[in-house]
Amino acid sequence: MHRTVGRGILPIALMAALTTVAACGFWGDSDSHAEETPAGTERADAGSVAALRTAEKATGKAGSARITSTTVMGDMLSMETDGTLGWAGASTGRLRLTYTGGQLAETMRKLGSTSMEARLLPDAYYAKVGDGFAAQMNGKHWIKYAYDDLESLPGGSGTYLKEQLANTAPVPPVKLLLVSKDLHKVGEEEVRGERTTHYSGTVNVADIKGADALKEQLEQAGVTAETVDVWVNGDDLLVKKVEKGKLTSGSMSATAYYSEYGVRVSAQEPPASDTADFKELLQSQGATQ
Repeated sequence: MHRTVGRGILPIALMAALTTVAACGFWGDSDSHAEETPAGTERADAGSVAALRTAEKATGKAGSARITSTTVMGDMLSMETDGTLGWAGASTGRLRLTYTGGQLAETMRKLGSTSMEARLLPDAYYAKVGDGFAAQMNGKHWIKYAYDDLESLPGGSGTYLKEQLANTAPVPPVKLLLVSKDLHKVGEEEVRGERTTHYSGTVNVADIKGADALKEQLEQAGVTAETVDVWVNGDDLLVKKVEKGKLTSGSMSATAYYSEYGVRVSAQEPPASDTADFKELLQSQGATQ
């Protein structure tokens, strides 16, 4: 079994996978809600709440979209993402991630991976690495993260990753914004030539309930609050989102654009001969320590 894997390689590989989730705008949880009363009954604007709930349903029903995003996570990482995601039935996706700065990007560069292809399939997530990284895995260029294996990882991060990869619809930013007690309509704005309505609000992590894995992860990163902005078009579809907050490693910001709703998403399982299983890599690493 892959006994050449270095002790620091697998944490880096898992971190790269987790940041894929953040880059796609998957902060959020399908069951998150406000602490005591739903948004709209306190200070949130009732009209905005109704509009966002409509957008949540319409975006969820759309089935697929193209995403382009930029993400900065303090000194740890900055990256760009482009690809397609599908959520009509089992989630699928194909993404290209480019590491543009930060400590993790520098480490990945030394391992020969300045960019990464990611494929989401119903039962597993696959990440393609560069030749330098592959040399640590007997020349194999793909790492397979089976969702059931991820769930067994300690600390809750694997469960969170599994939940988010299993639901690729870009509705978590909308759900998070519905938690905000100061949710309001900013106004009508144009986004990439399209007329949209801009909504904004502040989300306090302490108000998030029913999403323990998300809440724990945000708290561990030092996030106490973040601002969320979304832009919704005339078809009630999310076309842009911006999230900003503070991490222990610095400022976090993530901007994503969603377009081509209904696009065909094609993602195939990589060749088995060029794929290393993450669980087996963990077991191999333990055997060499």
